[in-house]
Amino acid sequence: MIRILSATVERWPVAGAFIISRGAKTVVDVVVCTVEEDGLVGRGEGTAIYYEGESAEGCAAAINAYDGPLDRQALLEDMPRGAARNALDCALWDLEAKQAAMPVWKLAGLAEPVPLPTAFTISLNDPDRMEADARSAGARGFSLLKCKLTGEGDRARIAAVRAGAPDVRLIVDANESWHALDIAAEAQALAELGVEMVEQPVLHGREENLSGVRAPLPLCADESCHTRADLDRLGDFDAINVKLDKAGGLTEALALVREARARGFRVMVGCMLGTSLGIAPAALAAQGADWIDLDGALLLAKDREGGLTVQGGLLHPGTLWGLGQ
Repeated sequence: MIRILSATVERWPVAGAFIISRGAKTVVDVVVCTVEEDGLVGRGEGTAIYYEGESAEGCAAAINAYDGPLDRQALLEDMPRGAARNALDCALWDLEAKQAAMPVWKLAGLAEPVPLPTAFTISLNDPDRMEADARSAGARGFSLLKCKLTGEGDRARIAAVRAGAPDVRLIVDANESWHALDIAAEAQALAELGVEMVEQPVLHGREENLSGVRAPLPLCADESCHTRADLDRLGDFDAINVKLDKAGGLTEALALVREARARGFRVMVGCMLGTSLGIAPAALAAQGADWIDLDGALLLAKDREGGLTVQGGLLHPGTLWGLGQ
């Protein structure tokens, strides 16, 4: 019988600071879940969705208190979405891979994963600093940059980023900060600078503010989209950002990608800050996505041994999770 061995909190330092419109982070706390059956062990990692009131400690407590069936499909009904369910769901996938002696991608009926051209995040800062950060990221081989915005002075920031990295693709994340702006006009100005997508311009819960907006580039739901249950009210978005912590695990994330595609949404797969143990499952959901933003471990001061590696801007699988060995 499968049992939960532990759910513990680990603190990992960020390289410098990760800055968005809601504030800055210099460390990230993750919850690590370990399950076991007949001597085989599976692990999964989640990062609390802090803007929804989650904490790593609360997620660990929720896992340790869970007394329902340790079955991935049962988790979808018996445990709320969020980082706790993500860590437990991914631990179960890892265990099943070891029991079957095959990688998770085969268990899930997916094609063999390939290296991914991940975005690299340019944190919110003054234009000169963002320009320098963009130049550095471009020199490291990243061909797609994701710029954090704040709803004030964004055009100057993106102009500076474009000056620093004239040949890269650009996407931007407003983190709900454009709610008081003319969204179509802001998007037009950024489109002229080569931006190809805007993530979450409006407040979560105020999706109706996009009704009638005719933006020149795709608008992507992040905070507004967690699971398949959200898709019905996202008709004014062009795309959704799938994150395992929001969806509550790889099981729901894969189902969300399929359902979103069937409804005509474009798909982005992103992540919270976290180590490669948490990013590796997301890399499976990201295969074939329109935009891939899986740099969460790259933004840390250090990562786990055997973690994901980047070569020429491409994210390569590590050996931490889901290989069935």
